Amino acid sequence: MSETALIVETREAVGKGANRKLRSAGKAPAVLYGRGRDSLALAIDPRALDRILRAGGINTLLDLSIEGHPELTDTVALVKELQRHPLRGDIVHADLYAVDLTRAVTVDVPVHLVGKPRGLDFGGILEHTLREVALECLPRSIPEAIEVEISHLEVGDVLHVRDLPLPEGVSLVTEAGEKKAD
Repeated sequence: MSETALIVETREAVGKGANRKLRSAGKAPAVLYGRGRDSLALAIDPRALDRILRAGGINTLLDLSIEGHPELTDTVALVKELQRHPLRGDIVHADLYAVDLTRAVTVDVPVHLVGKPRGLDFGGILEHTLREVALECLPRSIPEAIEVEISHLEVGDVLHVRDLPLPEGVSLVTEAGEKKAD
C-alpha cells in the first residue's frame, strides 16, 4: 500500500457558514479523529486528496503535515468517509482516521476477477456478487486489491470468500461462507 504526503491546515471556525466560505476559497472541511485522541477540524485541498486517491486507491495511507502543529508531524491517516458533490463529483468533506501503525485496522478492499471462466463458452453466466471484502491487517500491509484467478471455473462452480488468496498477515472479516462469484 502506498503512503503519500498531504499538507493540511487546522481550522477554528466550524459550522455551515464557515464550511461554505472554506469551499468558496477552494478548500474542503475535514475531520481527523482516532483512538485515544480528540478530533481535529482541518481544511484540505480537495484536488490534491482526489489525485492521491485516484492514483493509490481509497485505502492509501496519508502522511499528514498539519500546519501549525509540529507535535502532530508523524500522523498517518486513512480516509474513512468521503462526501462528494452530487453533480460535480468533487470532494466536499472528508473524515480521516489517524492510525497506529502497530495496530491492525479493518478496511474494505476491492476484489478483482482475473481471466475468463471456461464455463462462459458453454453458456454459463458469471455473477460477481461481492465486489469488496472486509480485511483486518496492519496499515502498511493493506493490499490494493485481492486478485482472483477465475479461468478454471466451469458451469455451476462457485467461489466463496474463504477461497480468496490472502497476503501474509491479512485476515478476513467478511463471513467466510459468502459467495464471491458463480
